[in-house]
Amino acid sequence: MTLFSGSEIVLQPLIPLVLIGLLGLCLTTVLAFAAFSRLRGTWLRALAGAVVILALAGPTLRTERREPLSDIVLLLTDQSASQKLKDRPGQSTTASSQIEASLKALPNTEVRKISVGDAPDDGGTRAMEALARALAEEPRSRVAGAIVVTDGQIHDTDIKADIPAPLNVLLTGSQTDWDRRLHITKAPAFGIIGEQTEIGLRIDEQGAMPPSERGREVSIDISIDGGPAQTYQIPVNQDMELPLQLTHAGQNVVQFTIPTSGGELTERNNMAAVQINGVRDRLRVLLVSGEPYAGERTWRNLLKSDSAVDLVHFTILRPPDKEDGVPVNELSLIAFPTRELFVEKINEFDLIIFDRYPQRGILPSEYLDNIRDYVLGGGAVLVAAGPDFASVESLYYSGLGEVLPASPTTRVIEGPFLPKLSNIGARHPVTQGLEQLSRQARATSDKSGPPWGRWLRYIEVDSPKGEVVMEGPDNRPLLILNHEGDGRVALLASDQAWLWSRGFEGGGPQQELLRRLAHWLMKEPQLEEEALTADVSGTEVTVTRRTMTDSPRTVTVTAPDGSTASLALPQVQPGLYRSILKAPAMGLYRLKEGDLERVFVVGPASPREFENAVATPDLLGPIATATNGGVLRLEAGIPSIRQVREGRPAFGRGWVVVTPREAYRTVDLRLTPLLPAWAVLVAVLTLLLGAWLAEGRRRATA
Repeated sequence: MTLFSGSEIVLQPLIPLVLIGLLGLCLTTVLAFAAFSRLRGTWLRALAGAVVILALAGPTLRTERREPLSDIVLLLTDQSASQKLKDRPGQSTTASSQIEASLKALPNTEVRKISVGDAPDDGGTRAMEALARALAEEPRSRVAGAIVVTDGQIHDTDIKADIPAPLNVLLTGSQTDWDRRLHITKAPAFGIIGEQTEIGLRIDEQGAMPPSERGREVSIDISIDGGPAQTYQIPVNQDMELPLQLTHAGQNVVQFTIPTSGGELTERNNMAAVQINGVRDRLRVLLVSGEPYAGERTWRNLLKSDSAVDLVHFTILRPPDKEDGVPVNELSLIAFPTRELFVEKINEFDLIIFDRYPQRGILPSEYLDNIRDYVLGGGAVLVAAGPDFASVESLYYSGLGEVLPASPTTRVIEGPFLPKLSNIGARHPVTQGLEQLSRQARATSDKSGPPWGRWLRYIEVDSPKGEVVMEGPDNRPLLILNHEGDGRVALLASDQAWLWSRGFEGGGPQQELLRRLAHWLMKEPQLEEEALTADVSGTEVTVTRRTMTDSPRTVTVTAPDGSTASLALPQVQPGLYRSILKAPAMGLYRLKEGDLERVFVVGPASPREFENAVATPDLLGPIATATNGGVLRLEAGIPSIRQVREGRPAFGRGWVVVTPREAYRTVDLRLTPLLPAWAVLVAVLTLLLGAWLAEGRRRATA
């Protein structure tokens, strides 16, 4: 350890400096009067006073023994995703190692290594934040410089790192690098199913584009939920709007992809994805009622309570066989447009409900055949059966009967019975959890009692097709759901559901049951029996598999980089399997289990790191210049390290500078008074004696 000394004179006053000043002022006044009176010995007395005042000021020689401290150089290496492109990893590793060795070879120099990766939540490269944090941990007087090895793509230039020494940037990459970037400029959060939605996008050319690639149109593929892609040719470097039509309700993941050309830096920014929630503009429902009864208003109130439902209600207020003497011309003001509803515009309805409707010649058989074809083509029909369903006037004996999920036995069972969920119903999304919901609504703690009230009539049906989710007396089918062609049908073998809404024997979840039933028929994604979903929250993804089987479930997860992994889904309740996936990176993921596929996005499909992958000095250059540093490209060679005193140029062709700080630590301190008390006393007495003698000589002369 080499020590060196430093000395300086300091004052350590014995009394406050203000009093010393006042004393000096008084002394000056007295001396001025003595000089004016031409008294002998005045200057000797002045010197004696000055010695006293100087002694009171306490002049002291301070001698320090100092230990020199080493200089500190910060070496920051960017290890973000964009630094893994092409030859950048090799450039970074070689440059960091060689620069570190050169710095350690300098005398009295320490190196602080800092690594910066991708910030969470797609915050990009936070290089200035890491540099500011490192500077806060070191004494400013020892920081001799900072060297950053990066591609220049940082995302926190708004953070001001107060660097007391030169900052030099060693830039990876090449001046000939080029890339294309696809990004979304406008995307709606919601889109109406079946209507055109506009999505804004742009393809930017970046870097040194080859002449053969510059400015040419590129093709873009657009797919929804991983389905077949539509291809368009679009120009580059200008904003575009492309049409898109959503086909189903719920979450739609729309993926955009442009082809990768040879020589591009990366393909990660050639893809973008947005999530758009598909909604129906208006749900058109046709309610066809038979003879009026107590439960008819239940259906009407349920459908009219939803402002998104356009309800057309066709009801028979006077059957043809009724004889009451009312003239025909007084029965109605206008003719009901049955042909328009059941022939011309039938495909415009999302759901048709038959509530205790019998065949009595009001709707011709060809109309009912049209409804059958409507179901096979993707429509939805719900039949709420009454006693008419067990008679010769049953809808089952029309063309519609070909798609109904069960046949009547002509038997009507009158008397109370308790509806209950079947084994399938306990896991089917239409009826799953209804018992718990009903108990909560009734605020009953008796879990052994019935969850809801009884019904009073059951229409016996046989040979059910599809899934029996609720059962009636003696475990007979009560609510049957089935897929027919591209559409769906449901049969409720009772007209007594309205008893729940009236609170009979405590009531039941009638509104929730009918709501779920209607939405299942209209193919709402949340009520699909076989479904694979992913709910994203930050980097955590909740993967849910709904199924009607009991077999173990394993999902294949494809990451943005193409790697695959298996994710086991444990059963959380009957028919529901769920697990949490920790997404390792931002981007577009794909789930696959059997025939089901699902895509989802964690953060943006193209992370912030790849918004501009071309290395640039534009972001860090001004910051380096402000510290007297600069930017050098590593493709020209790794620079040497020089030590230059503060204020001189800190970089040049093939070299960068660190500034020695000459910091030290004091290990010993000595204070030596310049005027010891005895010396002051001798000096003052001597001067006063001389003044007295001079004055005595004057008297003798006189």
